Amino acid sequence: MRQSMTGFASRQGETAGLRWSWELRGVNGKGLELRLRLPDWIEGLEPQVRAAAQKALARGNVQISLKTQGNGEEAAAELDEAVLTRILTAMARIEGAAAGQGLVLSPSSAAQIVALRGVLSTSGAPADITQLRGEMLAAFGEALEEFTQMRRTEGAALAAILTGQLDEIEALVAQAAEAVEARRGEQDERLRAQLQRVMEGVSGVDEARVAQELAVIAVKSDVTEELDRLTAHVAAARELLAAEGAVGRRLDFLMQEFNREANTLCSKSGSAALTQVGLTLKTVIDQMREQVQNVE
Repeated sequence: MRQSMTGFASRQGETAGLRWSWELRGVNGKGLELRLRLPDWIEGLEPQVRAAAQKALARGNVQISLKTQGNGEEAAAELDEAVLTRILTAMARIEGAAAGQGLVLSPSSAAQIVALRGVLSTSGAPADITQLRGEMLAAFGEALEEFTQMRRTEGAALAAILTGQLDEIEALVAQAAEAVEARRGEQDERLRAQLQRVMEGVSGVDEARVAQELAVIAVKSDVTEELDRLTAHVAAARELLAAEGAVGRRLDFLMQEFNREANTLCSKSGSAALTQVGLTLKTVIDQMREQVQNVE
């Protein structure tokens, strides 16, 4: 089943006076990029979250965050003096080095320093971290399933749109083949008329050479190979849409091949009708490529 790379999910819970909430957001990406924002004090949480996400997802930029909030005074946030001292020492060294280079840094506010990771610690965090971590991971698993289900739902819609666009491309290729047949007679008549004008105005023309040049012109204007390749690309795209696993990158490459054949078709058209079909084909291919960017 196809999956989109966009999605959203969230889960909330509460353990021993500590409220917490998971949030997953996903957008398009060339590969899989996970951005985790998790509390430092819950040991062993990040590796398990990362492993579960990597197992379920193949592509996309995914942000996973876990926010915690205490209930009442027992879970009030406290200042971690050791962490604060290290941060202030580092800031002083940075400001001194900048001054030595003639640079003036903007002053940092207390709010900015407090927002740095580790400066505030939750004094009322449950003593049993193992139980807390287990409950949080269980909720994360539910959120991840909701997230992937949303991606599957959007992926199914994408697959339907792409299938419709492939049907349209297939119909346009058939129209192009008909336009080629209609062009054939017009092209022959035009070449005969041009050849007659040349023969009338010039004596001693090498008819064999003229015939050779006409054959070259005919070969250059032949679009049979382009139409055959477009038909093959449609079949390949249908196979990818029906295949298991992540196929978005291969579909994206295939769209480049679609576009290349459509461009060649337009450049070799030689008739208004075939040019119009080629331009419509390019439009559909461009629309399809935009949709492919969302496929995992």
